[in-house]
Order: sequence, then structure tokens, then C-alpha cells
Amino acid sequence: MSECTHDCSSCGASCGERAEPQDLRKPANAHSRIKKVIAVVSGKGGVGKSAVTCTLAAAMAKRGKKVGVLDADITGPSVPKAFGISQRALGSEEGILPAVTQGGVKLMSLNLLIEHETDPVVWRGPVIAGAVEQFWTDVVWGELDYLFVDMPPGTGDVPLTVFQSLPVDGVIVVTAPQALVGMIVTKAVRMAGMMEIPVLGLVENYSYFRCPDCGGEHPVFGESTIDTLGAELSLPVLAKLPLDPALARAVDAGQVEGYEPNPMAQVAERLDRG
Repeated sequence: MSECTHDCSSCGASCGERAEPQDLRKPANAHSRIKKVIAVVSGKGGVGKSAVTCTLAAAMAKRGKKVGVLDADITGPSVPKAFGISQRALGSEEGILPAVTQGGVKLMSLNLLIEHETDPVVWRGPVIAGAVEQFWTDVVWGELDYLFVDMPPGTGDVPLTVFQSLPVDGVIVVTAPQALVGMIVTKAVRMAGMMEIPVLGLVENYSYFRCPDCGGEHPVFGESTIDTLGAELSLPVLAKLPLDPALARAVDAGQVEGYEPNPMAQVAERLDRG
């Protein structure tokens, strides 16, 4: 009899130690009814993932959908500021009540729970992961068509917690033109595959800068690699977004919902079509 490796996928049906994969998903708050959960991820920081999440949520809300954003970037939360939300979240007997933006998007972020938004979060991984779980189990999201999860970069504790604990329907991966970023993005895509979560497609941010004078497009961060990367990973390219100082100013001013034209409008339409 061979020694057990604890890898049940290699066992025969007669193995007495064989066990079915354990479902680790947590139940949502009893007063939440969420149709689709979509995680927005990146292999590394600095690629504009949060801006992509916020503009996608705003675009989907303008399509008449009920939308929420769960800010899972516990140590670097930025979603409330992009929407101009600064008040603290409230609670009720039913659970934690999310903040609501002018456009009707529901938000939950650690910055809505701490006293000052500049207070650092000096927590270890398991505590951070537990906070993300609570944003799912304790927040009264109500009726939502889409809940977008703004993930921290990388493939650590929080992404693993989200993929295991939430019923994630799909993942959007945000990248940038540099080849190094593409290599790290591949890690994020493969992690989603290991967790059996479909990757809906790739978004390349900072793909080019459009000159306001001549209209020419200039690859400030190098030539785009997204088509090659998408082909290698057998994934569709959902969007190539420009480096847009006006969008950056809108995000900094808390006016992401009012920015037009919304760069993620076509992606929202594509997702909504299924």
C-alpha cells in the first residue's frame, strides 16, 4: 500500500482517506441578495486597478444596475475617496450598512470604519483576511446585480480568502504595458485557475497617452503587450485604457461617477450582456 500524499486527486476511488473538496464559501448577510460577484485583480500594485474597479462600477450603475463595491484592499483602501465618500459607516440590528454614493453605488471599505482615513492598518494577514470576510458576511448589501471586489495586488492572503470565501463568478485582470507586469499578471491568472474561477478577460491600463493637440497616441510606458499576453493565456482583451490625467483628477476629487466618457463603459456593456 503506497503512502498517502494527501493529494486526493491522485487517489483511486477505493482509497479510505479520499475526501471530496471542502466548500469554504461563507454565507452572505441574511439581508443581502447578490446576483454576481466579480473580482478585479492585478499581479502587482501601481497599475490603476482601483480606478478600473470604480469606473466599471460607475458605468454599470449608469446602465441601471444595482451595484456595490467591496474594497478588499484593507491596508491601502482608496475606493471611498474616488467616489467622494468620507462619512463613517453605520450599523443596525441587521448588520453593517454600506455607504451609498450619489449615483447609488453601495460601498464598504475599512476607511469607512476607522476614525481617520489616514490611520495606518498594522494588522497581520489572518486579521486582514477576517475583515474581508466580514465585509461579505456582516454587511447589509441588499439587492445587488453586481458586487465588484477591489482586490489588493498579488496572490497572498486576501485574494486567497476572497476566492475561497466568496462565490466569485469571474475575475478581471488589470495590467500595464511593461513585460515585467505581464509576467506577474500570469501568476494572478494561474491562481484563479487553481481556484477554478473563470477569468473574464484582461484590461491594459496606461496603454497610451493621447496628445490633446494632435490626437496622436504615444506609448509612454512602452509598446502594448496585451494582445500577445491575451493570446498566450487564451483570454480576451476587454479594454486598452489611455493614460488620462483628467480621469486621475476626477478620482482625486471624488468625482469618478461624473467622469465622461467613462473608459469602462464598453466593458460594462459586455459584462451585462453575459
